[in-house]
Amino acid sequence: MKPHTYQFLVGVFASMGSVLYGYDLGVIAGVVGSTSYAELFKPTEAQTGAVVSLFTGGAFFGAMFAGPAGDYIGRRLTIMLGAVIFLLGGALQTGAQTIDYLYAGRAIAGLGVGFLTMIIRENPLYSASVSKATRRSCLIKSGTVYQSEIAHPSIRGRVTALQQFMLGIGAFVAGWVSWGCFINLTNEGQWRIPLGIQILPALALAALILLFPESPRWLVDHDRADEGLATLARLHSNGDINDTWVQAEFASIKDTVSFEREHEAKSYTELFTNPSAFRRLFLAMAIQAATQMTGVSAVQYFSVTIFAQIGISANEALKYQAINNILALIAQVLCMFLIDKFGRRPTIIAGNLVNCVMFVIVTILIAMFPPASNSGGTAGWGFIIVTWLYNISFSFACGPLSWIIPAEIFDTHTRSKGVSLATMTSFAFNTMIAQVTGIGVSTLGYRFFIVFAVCNFTNALFFYLVLPETKRVPLEQMSSVVFAPDAPWIVVGSRYKNFRAAAAEAARDVEKKKEVVSAV
Repeated sequence: MKPHTYQFLVGVFASMGSVLYGYDLGVIAGVVGSTSYAELFKPTEAQTGAVVSLFTGGAFFGAMFAGPAGDYIGRRLTIMLGAVIFLLGGALQTGAQTIDYLYAGRAIAGLGVGFLTMIIRENPLYSASVSKATRRSCLIKSGTVYQSEIAHPSIRGRVTALQQFMLGIGAFVAGWVSWGCFINLTNEGQWRIPLGIQILPALALAALILLFPESPRWLVDHDRADEGLATLARLHSNGDINDTWVQAEFASIKDTVSFEREHEAKSYTELFTNPSAFRRLFLAMAIQAATQMTGVSAVQYFSVTIFAQIGISANEALKYQAINNILALIAQVLCMFLIDKFGRRPTIIAGNLVNCVMFVIVTILIAMFPPASNSGGTAGWGFIIVTWLYNISFSFACGPLSWIIPAEIFDTHTRSKGVSLATMTSFAFNTMIAQVTGIGVSTLGYRFFIVFAVCNFTNALFFYLVLPETKRVPLEQMSSVVFAPDAPWIVVGSRYKNFRAAAAEAARDVEKKKEVVSAV
């Protein structure tokens, strides 16, 4: 088997962790919207909110522990641990006889997914949305996850970009499975079968992950350099340890490991005491929080409840949500091809503004056509189309950029801990939205959606004021220009433009001096 093919297959297999995450996010709408679930558990709105939110609550803690686990026991064993934990949670969910067992299953499955998404999830620095020049300058410096550490640079973008796409695949499968079970079953199989299906990929992942190679970088970092070299050769040159590229990559990994041991932040405190690091951390966490406040999780988790506000049945709601997942996949693919052309800043600003308009329209439609006076009809179709447009906007802009920008703005010194805190912020806000949405919709009706319209508008304003453009910015200039300690936090106006121009000129002078020294 050709090395590139082998690497790609390994990446596809490991991506099942993202499939699990996407599937569980997508399947829960059908579970809490099924009649058999309501008849068995007779849940209150708060209890249903807990069923939904405990998954991301567990993921919050999984993400917290995944980094240390990955460093201590290795990437493969951490992936296996996450899959085994998920299996336990999935089994508890599927066989739950009381709502307490369902609570436990959701929390435990979330814990496993937290491990998997942190250790498997792509670092967006390697994704296809980043320019080749930027990727080349950053590849070796920040390879902290499994796919990025096994893939050749020529296909690393494709391998690591699998993660967001496979998450979408998981949601796509969940949507159609949920709808199929809902319309064809009337017993508890309506929700037990969709929950049980998620066990299958987790079982395969847990059983087979040890057949795949450990990260060469992890092996070198743990003083197993010979094994690391042999693994690199198996991945890239059919076992030839004398291959030129393998030797060069091996030398780069050793140099990088040595550099990171010397320079990486020793504690989270450094993220708050260094002005440049704190600004990056603030932006990364704010972006993740803002992304959840766009309302995407509310629509995804409670589609049956939300669609019912305008008279659309649960059956139809699940069908339209499944179609929504197809549109999301298309938008994610378009983002990978176009984001480096449009840039990060204008895309995320425009995406939030479009989201705002869509929620304004949703609020008006639900206010004017409540369920008692409407059974779908023209207003229903307007509502459906608006939710589709919202989903396309989010999947093209806010969703992917919420992962691209945080990993892009941190330097080697702070990236691991900074991205970890940003990811935990995402799970925390996701948990909060999941808990309050059902209650909010049932008690406030259309007024609840005003919150998301306002949040999307303030998101756009916030990004306009404080988010600098990072498209094609080399890692070195990210530290010395974009996020220099004396860089203004407000990125509009003449003061910021003058600073960027002066800082960029100073950075160019430094590079010229380096070239002169190198030549001598």
